Amino acid sequence: MDDPGLDPNTPPGLHLVSGFLAMEPTDSLLSMARECGGGSITDGVQRFVWEHCISKTVKTGYAYYIKNFVKKLIFEIESSHGTVADELYEQYGYYMTSLRDDVMTNGNSRVCKCISFLFPAGCYRLPSFPQSRKLVLPLHCSLNMLEGDTGCSLWPSSLYMSEIILSFPDRFMNRSCFEVGSGVGLVGICLSYIKASKVTLSDGDLSTLANMKLNLELNQLSTGNNVPERSGETPKKVKCIHLPWESATEGDLQEFMPDIVLGADIIYDPQCLPHLVRVLAILLNQTKTDAETRKEDYQVSSPGSKHHHVEANGSNQENIHCDHDLASSDPACDQRCSTNKAYAIKEYYSRPVAYISSIIRNVDTFNCFLELAEQANLIATDVTETLKPLNLLPYMHSYNRSSIRLFTVTCK
Repeated sequence: MDDPGLDPNTPPGLHLVSGFLAMEPTDSLLSMARECGGGSITDGVQRFVWEHCISKTVKTGYAYYIKNFVKKLIFEIESSHGTVADELYEQYGYYMTSLRDDVMTNGNSRVCKCISFLFPAGCYRLPSFPQSRKLVLPLHCSLNMLEGDTGCSLWPSSLYMSEIILSFPDRFMNRSCFEVGSGVGLVGICLSYIKASKVTLSDGDLSTLANMKLNLELNQLSTGNNVPERSGETPKKVKCIHLPWESATEGDLQEFMPDIVLGADIIYDPQCLPHLVRVLAILLNQTKTDAETRKEDYQVSSPGSKHHHVEANGSNQENIHCDHDLASSDPACDQRCSTNKAYAIKEYYSRPVAYISSIIRNVDTFNCFLELAEQANLIATDVTETLKPLNLLPYMHSYNRSSIRLFTVTCK
């Protein structure tokens, strides 16, 4: 039996299992395993890893990851003069004879990671809060971020944007959302989860688009062509389009005209920036969102028995009605819930807005983006310090959110 003090549904056991499923670097996993054992990898921790990580993993690509992890795990235990569980020796021996090391160095290697968003207990007033307190999303990703397969890699800014969506769901619920450079599709999956009224994902690379559609279907979302079989349920639909920025025309984009545009790690190539800014300007410069068409009753329905209603009265003052069965035990989450609703009202009657999360790797490239945006009558505002998401990925040591900035972009 595994250590009775370890639970796969609560930390630190939950973090270890989540890190394993997300294919965190093996050194990070070893660190979490030590934490589970109070500083060392005990017999109980070994049994926990075997029962809740290794023996339950059947996803494509995990075998090579497990091989590397088990090798380091055995070395760690032996180095501290511990006793290695027989199952670990047997599993590593099997992988040594059946797996080739060179397979995972192939430039087109793909794996299926499971990203677990873990919600703090005190935030159950958020409409995005799942009963299990975790949202687990499988994603087919590339192992090679810099060798021609960047669109199929899972980038930090995409994780950050997903945390923003799940932390501030009222900004996106019942809104038409359009993402540029959608990559693996994680942001779109989160938008669909919090019930955006319409989700359109786009990418300029056909291979990336095919992988994105696969990920949507893995998460029980319909892309229009292939509908997952689910008895008694109609799958949510997400539209995917091929959109090379350099050839996109105003006519191509006019049929979408979203309320919200999103982009994660899209400011990186100076040659692409003029085309990106032109696409953003077209999507944000709309005439359909005048006040009269927006001053209709706006209702946001959240999961379970919690509902938010926003209504406009004759004096242009908005009344907020919040029906909650329970009050939150976390003041920070209470504040976030209130901020969500107030901002949702303001944004619903205002012009379209873009949210862009980005790591500023090259200051000159980013300044070029700002200059082009200014020329296109766009205003970019850094909201990183005023719009901080919940830490929904506490186990992901490879994810450094402090390096990511969040911007809003609107028309002047």
